[in-house]
Amino acid sequence: MNQTPTSQPRAVAFHRFCRRGYAAFASMHREVRIGVLAVSTLASVALPKVQAASPATMPTDDTVTIPDGSPEGDSHDLAEVAVAGTLSPLTALQSARIVSIITAQQIEASAAHTVNDILKLAVGVDVRQRGGFGIQTDISIDGGTFDQITILLNGVNISSPHTGHLAADFPVNLSDIERIEILEGAASRVYGASAFGGAINIVTKGPASTTSKTAAVPSAHTAGDKPHTLEAGIHGGSYGTFGADARASITPLPFISLSAAYQRSDGATVNSDFGRGNIYLRSVYDANDFSIDLQAGYSQKSYGANTFYSAAYPNQYERNTRFITSLGAETKGRVRLRPEVYWNRLYDNFELIRNTTTGENFHRSDVHGARLTASIAWQAGRTSVGAEVREEGIYSTSLGQPISNPIPLRFAASGSPAGTSYTRHDNRTNLSFNAEHTLLLPHFTLSAGLLGNMNTRFDNHLSFYPGVDIAYRPSSHWRIFASYNKGFRLPTFTDLYYKSPTHEGNQGMSAEESHSIQLGFQNNYHFSFFTFKFLTKAFYHRGTNMIDWVMYSADDVYHSANFDLDNMGFTANINSQFSIFNLDLSYAYIHQHRRDDVEIYKSNYAMEYLRHKVVATLDHPIVSHLSAAWSFRWQDRMGSYLLYRDAKSTGELVPYSPYATLDLKLRWAAPHYELWLEGTNLTNHRYYDLGNIPQPGLVVLAGARFRL
Repeated sequence: MNQTPTSQPRAVAFHRFCRRGYAAFASMHREVRIGVLAVSTLASVALPKVQAASPATMPTDDTVTIPDGSPEGDSHDLAEVAVAGTLSPLTALQSARIVSIITAQQIEASAAHTVNDILKLAVGVDVRQRGGFGIQTDISIDGGTFDQITILLNGVNISSPHTGHLAADFPVNLSDIERIEILEGAASRVYGASAFGGAINIVTKGPASTTSKTAAVPSAHTAGDKPHTLEAGIHGGSYGTFGADARASITPLPFISLSAAYQRSDGATVNSDFGRGNIYLRSVYDANDFSIDLQAGYSQKSYGANTFYSAAYPNQYERNTRFITSLGAETKGRVRLRPEVYWNRLYDNFELIRNTTTGENFHRSDVHGARLTASIAWQAGRTSVGAEVREEGIYSTSLGQPISNPIPLRFAASGSPAGTSYTRHDNRTNLSFNAEHTLLLPHFTLSAGLLGNMNTRFDNHLSFYPGVDIAYRPSSHWRIFASYNKGFRLPTFTDLYYKSPTHEGNQGMSAEESHSIQLGFQNNYHFSFFTFKFLTKAFYHRGTNMIDWVMYSADDVYHSANFDLDNMGFTANINSQFSIFNLDLSYAYIHQHRRDDVEIYKSNYAMEYLRHKVVATLDHPIVSHLSAAWSFRWQDRMGSYLLYRDAKSTGELVPYSPYATLDLKLRWAAPHYELWLEGTNLTNHRYYDLGNIPQPGLVVLAGARFRL
């Protein structure tokens, strides 16, 4: 992502000036000096600002207001944020697509300890957990599956070709995060394979963070506003849960941030105990003419994987170790070049029966990639081209083709037989080429592009994935938008090869493809004491060769299969901010239609979607530094699960029941410290995200955080 320079570049002088937020000045990403301009003219300029979005759908907006309703004066808050969604990122005002944003202040105010918990409050996102505390989580968008989204860290693709079940293992603390960007709908023309249903981009704090301040719960700090930052936190509570984290950063040149965290718990349900830790480093050198961005992360977790693959084996266990690293650079000015290289490695050890070698698997997946993007701003808008080569491979005891020379394991379970080796391997190379042009006019944005993609594992020929996004702004209060994008996803190595007593992969799988259409409008009104925002969006995703694990009869195993499936629906969000109170209401509806006639007894993922989802949040002060954040969520999931008793199938399909949860966080936020108490699922309601795995009842945690 583009970073704001910490040193002062040479200013460009203009003598004529357009005050539109999406005009030439906004697209230059440089300081602009305006000459021969009367003071009275300056007083009338409406500066674009970053939205203090609500956590339910967080639609990107134009303005932040502080409690008294006047514009916030801090330059970081007035700056526009470049968001995901196009090959050359546009600001929120310029973008033709709606990119939802969750800010650092919203994360602080929420009763959440992981990115997964935060995403539950995004109405278009489905978060399914097998246990509490975000340990085993599947994330999907607009009725898709967990394999159909791309996970990005500062714009770098960290998705794993092994399985999307492990995609949500983020090596960052919540205190590292400046914002989370959610792009709904196919985005393959920008991010390539796996951006079938959308993308989630985690943006960490940099040398000049632009996170906005919320009115209801003022932040205890502003990222990037001091040359040195040191913060640490500790928390504990129900089910023997304990955690601690720390983060230190220095700036301005170079900016360096280092963080670490550890958490453990006995688990809120049977066989859901866990321990996890992570370390994350980011360094940014931001000069006048170029910037360099380095990041590296390590995460490790071990956990009881209750009924991970089947309720016939409730005592499963898993260990994951992950390394990520990337190095990118970017030139500045009218012509911009961004080269980038990255490497991700994931070790996975799975035990079908805990503390035994029965059904035990070992995997090591690697992703190596290099990407080059070039863009130029000219009178007709902004033109961008890009190319990427991405090598994906896996060594395993169960996934891939047999190899003649087994490779000894470096990370093995303590009870594993001596000399255990990887005996299987597979790899594939993905080549992609992007081209895109964005036309920026006073009331209109049009962005059109094309991805050409070739993969050595699937057909080995060039396929094309086009897309076009359009936004019309008839006034400063209204935005009307529409988009069409074609997406695709390659089967994971698990889809192709996994075999167990309950599952059977399919090496003949085809790549998924979709045609995604979105239509919607947004309006915003800002008064001295009241802000009203409304966003509604309808979508239609026509899916071909959709991948899922299905059963064809009650006594069948799960097969990896392709079928045709369409998702359609709409979302609506209303946000009302009365002075220092912030109320947000969101609703999502989804319907599915299968276009083939193959009879399926049970779908494990694709057809277990949320028909209805309601999210309501309320943030308000209580007294002095004390504030409260409430969040209510109601969900109605389609599909059913095969009921097991004593690890044996009853042959009975049980429909999912609707459920509601209510969370509360009380927070005392002072300039250098913070105390908090939170309760999740206050009504102690037992519910199911996935069959046969009851979710935790009431969980109470308390903690403290200190900042220097």
